Amino acid sequence: MRYLNLGILAHVDAGKTSLTERLLHAAGVIDEIGSVDRGTTRTDSLELERRRGITIKAAVTAFPLGGTGVNLVDTPGHPDFIAEVERTLGVLDGVVLVVSAVEGVQAQTRVLMRAIRRLGLPTVLFVNKVDRAGADPARVLAEIEARLAPAAFPLGGVADAGTRAARFVSDVPELRRLKLWRKLAEDSRRGTVFPVYFGSAITGAGIPELMAGLGYLLPRSTEGGTGKASGRVFKVERGATGERIAYVRMFTGALKTRDRLPSGRVTGISVLSAEDGAPVPTDVVSAGQIGVVRGLDKVRIGDRLGARGGSGSEKTAEAYFAPPTLETVVAARDENERGPMFAALTQLAEQDPLIGLRYDKARSETSLSLYGEVQKEVIQTTLAEEYGVAVDFHETTPICVERVLGVGEGLDVIKLGGNPFLATVGLRIGPAPIGSGVSFGLEIELGSLIPAFLTAIEETVHTTLGSGLHGWQIPDAAVTLTRSGYWPRQSHSHGTFSKAMSSTAGDFRMLTPLVLMEALAKAGTEVCEPMHRFRLEAPSALLRTVLPVLATFRAVPGSTTVTGETAVLEGLVPAARVHALGQRIPGLTSGEGVLESAFDHFAPVSGGEVPERARWDANPLDRKEYLMRVQRGM
Repeated sequence: MRYLNLGILAHVDAGKTSLTERLLHAAGVIDEIGSVDRGTTRTDSLELERRRGITIKAAVTAFPLGGTGVNLVDTPGHPDFIAEVERTLGVLDGVVLVVSAVEGVQAQTRVLMRAIRRLGLPTVLFVNKVDRAGADPARVLAEIEARLAPAAFPLGGVADAGTRAARFVSDVPELRRLKLWRKLAEDSRRGTVFPVYFGSAITGAGIPELMAGLGYLLPRSTEGGTGKASGRVFKVERGATGERIAYVRMFTGALKTRDRLPSGRVTGISVLSAEDGAPVPTDVVSAGQIGVVRGLDKVRIGDRLGARGGSGSEKTAEAYFAPPTLETVVAARDENERGPMFAALTQLAEQDPLIGLRYDKARSETSLSLYGEVQKEVIQTTLAEEYGVAVDFHETTPICVERVLGVGEGLDVIKLGGNPFLATVGLRIGPAPIGSGVSFGLEIELGSLIPAFLTAIEETVHTTLGSGLHGWQIPDAAVTLTRSGYWPRQSHSHGTFSKAMSSTAGDFRMLTPLVLMEALAKAGTEVCEPMHRFRLEAPSALLRTVLPVLATFRAVPGSTTVTGETAVLEGLVPAARVHALGQRIPGLTSGEGVLESAFDHFAPVSGGEVPERARWDANPLDRKEYLMRVQRGM
């Protein structure tokens, strides 16, 4: 059997979940189309999703399409839950990107399309809501070609747009007559052309044509058990008894019950039935399929199961979207629930790796990294309703980074200058290209240091750079080990090993932060804050009113285009001010302004105080305090 692992992506409220319901109904999987407003949709299964009318967790269902089994992944549209989208992209064969015929191309639509284009994922666009008042398919198609995909190819037009009688008029018969259909399909499967359908998920207009096209315009996987097993986990849930349930896309080979993996032993497998979308128990999940796997107690989202590599259909595991740029302190209302709160947040972080937890022992504070305010509200509700823990959040602040400015060196020698550790470490640190990460090189003679000691230094370098001179992470740096030394294993006269006379990996782990931060202090760092690129569309008559207000939010317009009565401003604004700016725009523009923004880059903090972040560990910048704390724990 052939399989199509299909993702449905869209900006929030474009009608993505309604389209999923319509496809399932048209395929005969469900008898009645669910409603987002009534909370009766199949894929929005969480009570919180039904109540809020938004998708929060990616959901997987299935339906038959001719001789193909389609595994359909409905993903969140709200930008606060972009992590759910990120983890599914690498396991898809193709995508349907939904655009509203009323609102048109929006900020999140462009963010999603950039990721799709980078991955080369074959994509069909569906312009939804052609039956709604204000629908303008021609305008939206022009926006798609100008702002999303110049290679967009409309497969027809719309008659009676903006009315309940709106219908899709297909050009496919003419394309077949002109013998262009096969070439278009080949280009679409390669991801170089983007076919565009028009229709309505509510009335069903354009749905039969879309479904007919999906099986031809997007690539499919062939089921097979040959080759080494290779798969990737893209979703993890907790079962009724708390056990982990992993959703795995298999790329090559097969995974079987009783197989032993580093994350556990497979005790059960289900695959989604193409007939009704329900899980069906099986003993094996093969290439091309998505399996629901039990028994992997240590599994995490993003884990590879089996051999590395797989087939050409597997996408890279790189991040497709920016990491969270905001954080907040979360506190239990009842002091006695601090432990249960942290345990609950740890479970949530397991399901969402881009939720970062930091615990400051000195302040007894837990910090949480986030994408936005809606995500914060959802986490608060989830903790209250699913874990019985009431929490409050402090003010949301941006997550900055530190860039190394120059080159600095540090050195501590065994038993000299107040070094209490049986280790000699010399380190040099310097800047590295943005995005290159932290590199670790050697200037010592190969073999002059025990491998375990070398590993201890390298691992500690990466950990220590989680907090720079101002407490923020240093994502990019070149670190070099310039000198090393140790005392060989020695014994007392009666023959027993003496730690007091012999170096251990612990000596190197405890000394390295002191040496590295000495080098970093000499090199210097610059704190950089996250910046969003914004696009503001507003009446041109209000430009003189809008521009001074943008300045109060530290927004810097880069370009202004005026077309008739409409002005479009594009520029940069600090991430810390985006939420407040978004709240101000409606009142400032009499409800006519539309603000879009997305993370763009980190830039040096300009003006005002340099933001500091409290360290969560012993502070190696204060040698006396650091030695006191680590020696107390020795």
